[in-house]
Amino acid sequence: MALSAKQIEKISKALGDTNRLKILQHISKKGGCGHCSQIQEEIDLAQPSVSHHIKVLIEAGLVEPEKEGRNHKYILNEKLLKEYTGCINQFKFV
Repeated sequence: MALSAKQIEKISKALGDTNRLKILQHISKKGGCGHCSQIQEEIDLAQPSVSHHIKVLIEAGLVEPEKEGRNHKYILNEKLLKEYTGCINQFKFV
């Protein structure tokens, strides 16, 4: 499935923030799954700020939330990332 221009724009905007990139890097280092408390410790932001950045990543489809009891974990959407990078790679000069 090819991404629409609107989806590419939304993902690009989500990736345009250092804190969100740090969150994605953390989740990636943890095997594609990161817990909320670990993310907060890793990027050293207040909980409301972490929640905001995670919400943007969820809305862009880059991470998928999952609840485990009282805790939340976030799973990297590798399929979407591959589609996105494929779309971006189309802009390469030959």
